[in-house]
Amino acid sequence: MSKFLKGTLILIVAGLITRVLGFINRIVVARVIGEEGVGLYMMAVPTLVLAITITQMGLPVAISKLVAEADATGDQRKVKKILVVSLATTGGLSILFFPTMVLLAPLLAKTLFTDPRTYYPLLAISPVVPIVAVSSVLRGYFQGKQQMKPYAYSQLMEQIVRISLIAFCTNLFLPYGIEYAAAGAMFSSVIGELASLVYLMYMFKRKKKIKIRPQFFSYAKSGKETFISLMRIALPTTGSRLIGSIAWFFEPIVVANSLAIAGVATALATKQYGELTGYALPLLMLPSFITYSLSTSLVPAISEAAARQQLFMIEHRVQQAMRLSLITGGLATIVLYVFADPLMQLMYGTSNSAIFIKVMAPFFLFYYCQGPLQAVLQGLDLAKAAMINSFIGSVVKTVCIFALATRPSLGIMGAALAISIGTVLVTLLHFATIVKAISYSIYLFEYIYTLLIMAIAGAVGHITFHYSWSSLPINMRTLASIIVTTVVYTVLLIIFKLLKREELARIPLLRLFFRKN
Repeated sequence: MSKFLKGTLILIVAGLITRVLGFINRIVVARVIGEEGVGLYMMAVPTLVLAITITQMGLPVAISKLVAEADATGDQRKVKKILVVSLATTGGLSILFFPTMVLLAPLLAKTLFTDPRTYYPLLAISPVVPIVAVSSVLRGYFQGKQQMKPYAYSQLMEQIVRISLIAFCTNLFLPYGIEYAAAGAMFSSVIGELASLVYLMYMFKRKKKIKIRPQFFSYAKSGKETFISLMRIALPTTGSRLIGSIAWFFEPIVVANSLAIAGVATALATKQYGELTGYALPLLMLPSFITYSLSTSLVPAISEAAARQQLFMIEHRVQQAMRLSLITGGLATIVLYVFADPLMQLMYGTSNSAIFIKVMAPFFLFYYCQGPLQAVLQGLDLAKAAMINSFIGSVVKTVCIFALATRPSLGIMGAALAISIGTVLVTLLHFATIVKAISYSIYLFEYIYTLLIMAIAGAVGHITFHYSWSSLPINMRTLASIIVTTVVYTVLLIIFKLLKREELARIPLLRLFFRKN
């Protein structure tokens, strides 16, 4: 099995476990602090992401790409220089942005978010900036080496520690008010990130073939060329992420003010935003662990193939990634659309936000393809084009939020539609850019067959849930119906040859079965 497929499988398994654990984390938070508390929590998260994006400067992707290229030629001296320059850059930026977040928290809470209670979650999350700055460099290094186990295990470590502390922290501060409970939830994230960093540092010390501390400052001073090479990739990558982070930072601000124009009270607006971003969106994004795993593996794989001028291999990797994104995203879309109500009821004890899932799920099929497409652009040195695409999508999304959410007839649903529009637009722009850049064959019937399979499996799932096993409890009926839908979907994929026997045989758990048959 190739490094690309092996690394992708490791990340998919770890991603599944991590997302499930993360969802447990969200369920605990939602049940302890309620919709309004989740709204406060989610209003603070975009500020955190923006600070981390600026601190990282897009270096994880740049490190992954340059380390993969240097490793292909056996240049360990260059690898060390990449690490030294990256650590010096992110370390310096984190020293700047950590106190900035603390100082700006009161202004952000009172002025921009229109809810002073967001001050406490903002304050609690600020220490995570220097922690993530260092851990992101180490993750980029392991990705570039195509050693995905340390990266995957660090994510698991983070979620396990976070979940272990989340209930304790929220319940500890809940008697003082939901804003303090939300801050407690944020602080558990900080401890989780710290545990992840400690693990990455241990694995780096154990696996490294180079020593960082000797002549650190000498390498940093002589690293101008390396810094320029990193920035050539990092700045456009940062641009893409920065645009997305800035748009996400302004999203709760625009939503809150748009709902105010529509006549929605502040407390109700916070609650509605919590339902959309704290309940519906995490469930919609849950299946993206597969495409995120593909994205992580694609950057070094595409970079290595490009460095060796293996054009056929580049197209082959893109075709693999697109097909896997489409078929996994298709299953996620129909499960979320058909079973939105019971899933939300079982997870959160309320189905209020199920309508958001039903409206947004079809559009999120594009979201599941977006990550791998952006990774391909980064691997092909087209990060600047990805940045422009992200900028266009973010501007359109923000304009649409204001245009739609200010209408009393739509309200928060207008924000949901705007997010969907932005997602579809960015994905289509990424795809168009790749088609122009490389020789890429579009197999139209694969897309048509996928949509047909989705429709058939979705109909089977709907009929099974509503007209079968009516005597079973809702949790058992939902699980049984999802299993039937998944089996029907998988069988149809094999019948239409979208999922091939030889590809299934590459999965370790199924390899023995196919050898016997």
